Amino acid sequence: MSEDLWPPRALDAPEAAAGRAPAPGSVTVIIPTFNEAANVGELLSRLRASLPVGAPCEVLFVDDSTDDTPAVIEKAAADCPFPVAVLHRQVAEGGLGGAVVEGVKRAGSEWIVVMDADLQHPPHLVPELVGEGTRTGADLVVASRYIAGGSRAGLAGSYRVAVSRGATWLAKGLFPRALRGISDPMSGFFAMRRSAVSADALKPLGYKILLELAVRCRPAKTAEVPFVFQDRFAGESKSGAREGLRFLAHLAALRSASPLARMIGFGLIGLSGFAPNLLALWLLTHAGVQYLAAEVLANQAGVLWNFLLIETLLFRDRRRHRHWADRIGRFALLANADLLLRIPLIALFVARLGLGVLPATALALVTTFVLRFAATEALVYLPRGPRAATSRRS
Repeated sequence: MSEDLWPPRALDAPEAAAGRAPAPGSVTVIIPTFNEAANVGELLSRLRASLPVGAPCEVLFVDDSTDDTPAVIEKAAADCPFPVAVLHRQVAEGGLGGAVVEGVKRAGSEWIVVMDADLQHPPHLVPELVGEGTRTGADLVVASRYIAGGSRAGLAGSYRVAVSRGATWLAKGLFPRALRGISDPMSGFFAMRRSAVSADALKPLGYKILLELAVRCRPAKTAEVPFVFQDRFAGESKSGAREGLRFLAHLAALRSASPLARMIGFGLIGLSGFAPNLLALWLLTHAGVQYLAAEVLANQAGVLWNFLLIETLLFRDRRRHRHWADRIGRFALLANADLLLRIPLIALFVARLGLGVLPATALALVTTFVLRFAATEALVYLPRGPRAATSRRS
């Protein structure tokens, strides 16, 4: 991934600062941007007025823009008493969440504050977020719209309010323990101790980076401060239906992060595959296809359905290890081998264990399911060994 950092030595990354602790109270404000040229001048002006004079603060814009946002930042930064840097990414990998992770990797301060560039997150709260974390000993301090003193006033229209509330309820319902004490997991405005987050553990998808941090890094103590969500200073919101779908895929990826959760998800997806299988069987038989041939073809419809859901919901972050044709070929082979293995297993359970046909069939289904899940994870989605990876590159 090609990147440009301006100015080149504005930030001390943890790797460069190995062996020395960050300055007490030092803060890096990470601001992801995408075509925010009309906002960044006012944003830096308000940060100048908000950050304490002489405090060890720096601002890092991680920019995915296609307009002149980096040049506008450079010009506006000339009047700033604190260091300002721009990391421009040629490839916007991971969206807004990926931009934040890139910023975290480069921050060597004690505290990191994440905020948007559109001024819906009031800059004057940056010192308050860090101060609350210092006062309470919290590792994560969230600016919340949903506690006393907070408001979602800047959300445009009842539709966006309903979507925001629904997303919050869904996230808290899926991750009650990880999000305990966080009333606004959809907030994009928060402060965290650099020592409490491992950038390598983060696998962001879309713009809900706080949810990613809370679930994967599990900060020991959290705190909140209220904030009023403001109207955008300029421009239009980047959220839409596509980001909504990415959010749902992100929830599924987080929820299926553990092996047990992946196995349960694998089973539920397998059950859902009966619908396209039966639909294809009905269509084929009504088209005059002989029923045995129709059974074989219809099974492939279920296999394809399962493959697409498993790719999207369970193993999205493991798809780079093999070409998609290799993955679908292996997946289809394992899925069809399951049918061939099940009949001998049923016969074995009946003959050797003395089981009836129905219990033997149920046991065979469970056995082949566990074997297929383990084989799918190992043979389709686990990284190749060093020798295989080397031969592929050559």
